[in-house]
Amino acid sequence: MKISYKVLFWLALPLLTACAGTPTDYRVSCSNEVDAAWKELDLAKAEGFAGTVSYGKAFSLISIAKGMQTVENFDGCYEKAKSARFYIAESREGR
Repeated sequence: MKISYKVLFWLALPLLTACAGTPTDYRVSCSNEVDAAWKELDLAKAEGFAGTVSYGKAFSLISIAKGMQTVENFDGCYEKAKSARFYIAESREGR
């Protein structure tokens, strides 16, 4: 059976355009949250809160967020970095 290139092109076109619609709305937000979280984590460490459980959770969440950013899962990255910043605040308050 011979399939023409035109038919193959029209069959593959929806698959190719589906990849073009990947969510990048969170790209900048993810980057900003991760950067802010790292800075806040460094500040918390400098203030002596590095030994708390919340600090450990925050560190883990930032690491996960950075991995998600690497594989372009920006909405997940944003949520993890936002959670990390919450735990950094908790760490600074002694919780």
